[in-house]
Parts: sequence; C-alpha cells; structure tokens
Amino acid sequence: MSAVRILARPLLGSSFIVAGVGKLKNADDTAEHLSPVLRRAADALPVQVDEKLLARAVGASQLGAGLLFALGKAPRLSASVLALTSALNAFVEWRSADISTPVGREARRSGLLKNLSLLGGVLLASVDTAGRPSIAWRAQNLASGTAKASRRQLASAEKSIASAQKGTGKALRKAARRAERTVRSAAKETADTASGIFA
Repeated sequence: MSAVRILARPLLGSSFIVAGVGKLKNADDTAEHLSPVLRRAADALPVQVDEKLLARAVGASQLGAGLLFALGKAPRLSASVLALTSALNAFVEWRSADISTPVGREARRSGLLKNLSLLGGVLLASVDTAGRPSIAWRAQNLASGTAKASRRQLASAEKSIASAQKGTGKALRKAARRAERTVRSAAKETADTASGIFA
C-alpha cells in the first residue's frame, strides 16, 4: 500500500466515523432529520421497522464502513457503503437546511459542496484497485490471452499438418522412384538373363 493511501484513507474515513458516532448518540435527532427518507424506506420494507432503528442502522453503517475504510480493510466495499451514506447525508442536509436568511443559504451551499466533495472522494476510492488490476480486467485479460494462445496453437497445428502432408508427398515420390528403379533394374536383369539363356 502506498504512503498516500496510508495517509488518505484515515483522513477521509474520519469524517464518516465522527458523523456515524453522532448519528448513534443522537438517534432521535437523526430520525427526525432523516424522517422523510426513512419513512419511505420503512414503507418499502416488508416488516414494520421503527424510524429510530433505521436511523441507528444508518449511523452504525457509516461508523463501521468509516472504520474499515480508515484501516484499509475491504476498502472498495466500505467506500461504496460510505458513498451511499454520503449521498443520503447530502440530500437530507440540503433539504432540511434553513434558507430563510442569506447566511442560511450560504451555509446550505457550503454544506452541499462539502457533502458532494466527500461523495466524490469515496466514489473514487470505491473504484481504486490500489495498483492491482480489477477482477473484470483480469477476466478480460485471461480471455484475451487464452484466445491468442489458442490461435497460436491452431496455426502451429495447421503448419505441422501442412509439413506432414508435404513430407508425406515427398516420401511417397521418393519411394515411387526407388520402386521404379528397382523394377527397371529387375527388368534389365531379367532381360540380361533371358538373352543369356537364349543366346
């Protein structure tokens, strides 16, 4: 792991860890802020779930994924979870911000930019392979290498077959010439013998 990753992961994960702890400590406030989203999530679930419990689950997932990411354990998976929670935070904070004053509108804009920056960071981290090729690249490379090796083996086999056919043809022509010479020699000997007998 590079020094940049060793330093950057805890820095990026720390914001999510602190936010997750805050959500767990203040589950009532979190449920109130997240209530429009949580209400829809609770309605979509097949069982009845308390909004406060869902708020705790969001906080726990943010805390757990932040810790895993900061420690470099399952960084792509934890970054993906953090991306989801970051998008949720950006939406909720933007929606619940006070925009009645110019200061409130400025705070809303700053909060949105902060959340979008964090979202961008964890999205990049979710596709970072730490210098190692991804599974998709490895599969594609393996398929490409296998296809090249198959084409090389097929070309080699075709060349061997052509060589064998060529060699077989030469061997047959040589054998035919040898046989022809043998027949001529035998015919000459027979003729010589016959002429000696009849002479």
